[in-house]
Amino acid sequence: MTHKIDWDQAYRHPQAPAWNIGAPQPEYAALIEQPGTVGDDVLDAGCGHAELSLALAERGHTVVGIDLSPTAVAAATAAAAERGLTTATFAAADITALTGYDGRFSTIFDSGLLHALPAERREDYVRAMHRAAAPGATFYVLAFGVGAFTDHDGPTPTQFTEAQLRETVSTCWRVEEVRPAPLYATIGQMPGFLVTAHKED
Repeated sequence: MTHKIDWDQAYRHPQAPAWNIGAPQPEYAALIEQPGTVGDDVLDAGCGHAELSLALAERGHTVVGIDLSPTAVAAATAAAAERGLTTATFAAADITALTGYDGRFSTIFDSGLLHALPAERREDYVRAMHRAAAPGATFYVLAFGVGAFTDHDGPTPTQFTEAQLRETVSTCWRVEEVRPAPLYATIGQMPGFLVTAHKED
C-alpha cells in the first residue's frame, strides 16, 4: 500500500511525529564524529526539525536543510537561531525536484526520506540529489528494511531489501556499501539499512 501523509500537518500536530526523536539518528550521530566522513557543504535532505543539521552546524559545517513542510523548516530555523548556529540554513521545497544547488554539496544525508517517497518519485529524487552533489560527493541513506512494520495496520513507509536499495540508489550513484543499520523512532527501534554511495569525479 502506498504511504501517503500530509507532512505539514504532521509537524503542526501538538504531538511530535514518531520520527522526531530530538536528536540525530544514532547511526548518523556516530558517523559524523568520525574524521573525514563529512565535507562541506552538507545537504540534509528531508531535514524535518533538523537535529542532524544542527549537530553538523555545531561541529562547524555549513549545512542546508530542505523539507517539504514549511512548519518543520520554520521550527528548524528558529532552533538554529536560538543556538546561534549561523552556518545552518533551511528551505521548504520538493526535494524530488530540487534546483538551484547544482554541484554544491560534498556530503548529502538522507535520514529516513527515501522510504517515505512514493515509488514513482524515487528516481527523480535520487537524480535530484546527484544533480545537487559536487564531484566525488558522498550520499548517505538510512532507510527501513523489510520487517520494520510487521505488526502495523494501515499504510507504512516502504520497507526495502538490501538489493532493492542498492538498485534504487545505483541508478546514478556508485554504491560502495549497504549494511544493516537500525532506525529509531519514539515507538522504538526498527531494522533498516545504511547506504554509502559516491558521485563519480
